[in-house]
Amino acid sequence: MSSRDAWAAPSRRGILSVAAAGGAALLGAPAILRGRAFAADPVTLLNVSYDPTRELYKDVNAAFASFWKRRTGQELQIKQSNGGSGAQSRAVLDGLEADVVTLGLAWDIDALADHGLLAENWQSRLPSNSSPYYSTIVFLVRRGNPKAIRDWPDLIKPGVQVITPNPKTSGGARWAYLAAWGYAQRAPGGSEAKARDFVKAVYAHVPVLATGARGSTVTFAQQGVGDVLLSWENEAHLSLAEFGADKFDIVYPSVSILAEPPVAVVDKFARKHGTGTVALGYLNFLYSPEGQDLIGKNFYRPRRAAAAAKYAGQFPKVPFFNIDNAFGGWRKAQPKHFGDGGVFDSIYTPHD
Repeated sequence: MSSRDAWAAPSRRGILSVAAAGGAALLGAPAILRGRAFAADPVTLLNVSYDPTRELYKDVNAAFASFWKRRTGQELQIKQSNGGSGAQSRAVLDGLEADVVTLGLAWDIDALADHGLLAENWQSRLPSNSSPYYSTIVFLVRRGNPKAIRDWPDLIKPGVQVITPNPKTSGGARWAYLAAWGYAQRAPGGSEAKARDFVKAVYAHVPVLATGARGSTVTFAQQGVGDVLLSWENEAHLSLAEFGADKFDIVYPSVSILAEPPVAVVDKFARKHGTGTVALGYLNFLYSPEGQDLIGKNFYRPRRAAAAAKYAGQFPKVPFFNIDNAFGGWRKAQPKHFGDGGVFDSIYTPHD
């Protein structure tokens, strides 16, 4: 069995779900389809993605397969693999033959480019730095917010348990770590030393580290562990949708990080499989009106103005800082904070 055939164990739906989108408007054909003829044989595409995108790509995959069939007459099966963003990147490096990757942060795709799996300029090949949507890190707390967790300093109050994944394997966890660091460094009297101390204190309140964001959501929402979950914004909204607004509240801190999860065709494997055109069409679809509407429905922040306006009510305005201005980009932040022997390794002590 090839690594592509063994792409992943059958994935469970997970603990969260949203209704599949219906009635999508027929799109004009992307430029990539014009004047092309397609084989009648079915084609299979593998999207290797990060943890909280199961519901989003369930909807996108169905919509794009239908679109592709209408426009080309070709049957398309889209397989999906989900896990912690860093772990997924390593799986592709180890031979998981993804046609496209839709990961939690740019570094995890840079790592693939560094090993020759796609072009080094991959992030300039699609709009908005190849990020068709954006998000941020919020706090999910138990209904009524019994521990009065309203901003970053509240995470280190006595008796507060914080749930967050392992930043060595989870993209969402790296965004959360950097959001906490950026807050502390920008606070009055803040400095790098104070940021380090603050983040160390936060992780002293973390009883267990899951490998990915969805695992941490299970720990917090299903198993009832912890007082606050450092969560992707969409994952927090999905928790309300799944379990009811009477179970949890979403708290927006005073400042958070602009998280831009990117997408890319994995050139080496797309060429090998002959899927380059459909893979690029699939990613372009995310920027289309239909794709952007599905993004908003699944609680990610759309790029297109019309979709952003449609879903503006579910996305409070939050002051953001970004990875480039605050940390010099992922090329600097990753090895400094999350590489072997980096800051995280020096400040985190596992609980017994």
